[in-house]
Amino acid sequence: MIKAGIIGATGYAGAELVRILLGHPEAEVTALGSQSFEGQPVSEVYPAYYKLCDLVCESSQAVVDKSDVVFAALPHGLSEPLAADCIGRGKAFIDLGADFRLENEEDYRRWYGKEYAHPALHEQAVYGLPELFREQIKGKKLIANPGCYPTSAALGLYPALKRGLVESDGIIIDSKSGTTGAGRGLSQTTHFPDCNEAFSPYKIAAHRHTPEIEQTLMKAAGKRLRVTFTPHLLPVNRGIVSTMYARLKLGVNEEKVREAYETFYYESPFVRILPAGKTANLKNVRYTNLCDISLHVDPRTGNLIVVSTIDNMVKGAAGQAVQNMNIIFGLDEQTGLAMVPPAF
Repeated sequence: MIKAGIIGATGYAGAELVRILLGHPEAEVTALGSQSFEGQPVSEVYPAYYKLCDLVCESSQAVVDKSDVVFAALPHGLSEPLAADCIGRGKAFIDLGADFRLENEEDYRRWYGKEYAHPALHEQAVYGLPELFREQIKGKKLIANPGCYPTSAALGLYPALKRGLVESDGIIIDSKSGTTGAGRGLSQTTHFPDCNEAFSPYKIAAHRHTPEIEQTLMKAAGKRLRVTFTPHLLPVNRGIVSTMYARLKLGVNEEKVREAYETFYYESPFVRILPAGKTANLKNVRYTNLCDISLHVDPRTGNLIVVSTIDNMVKGAAGQAVQNMNIIFGLDEQTGLAMVPPAF
């Protein structure tokens, strides 16, 4: 059994990791870390885990000592020293935060206001979006788990750019996320009276996931590009819907687009390319590691419209992290992740 430890176990992503790993046939949760709730059982913080997981939250060091793989669900700027310790001791480290996602330190400095504490460590990190970088993940120990918005956007647009079906200029990504994406901490924008019965964009042209999205899409396009990315807050607990617009190249029709996507994701069990005429809906991916993609061509404007939906806590965070763990340890990618979405 793989000994799995979670640092930041009482945040939403950490708690979701507990839920998923409790059902994993090849892994066991051996240690949980939480600065806010150290000394308390996780089941006191999340009563749903009572008698299912009553582990007491410990220090980060205790988690590292007891684990083969450490998941860190922490704010940016806190993961690098933990990663250095794990890698130095031959343990796998999967970072659900932002510390290792950006390849360019200048981008990290600009968007997150920090510098790399361990520059050499970043050269070992692999961006862990399995459907796109599966081969690079195999055999590695340090994984940068993608952000939730970048996961939905990259999965939705990568095949079109990689196959040269759309122009790389003028791409628009319009995304909506449930409130869990903001984390467990209290804020005015996620306060119930403010977000209930409400819907609005936020951090317009200034969201930190922008350079991460561009970094991945540039690998597909083979050249530099810029996107317009606007996130919105949905008054629901979980889920992301990204609606993306890109101009089709001459001679590209819906049949060619559909063939490209179905071929690209043929060996990716978590990506479902929906039939023509169907539209992706976050309701159909909740509590799963699935990504539903629907493809739409507007012949009047010559635009490709891609709708990509994920559960931001699973495929956008904890589920993808477990998917990465499976690849690292040579397991079938779907192990422990065969969750079926509720029908209503």
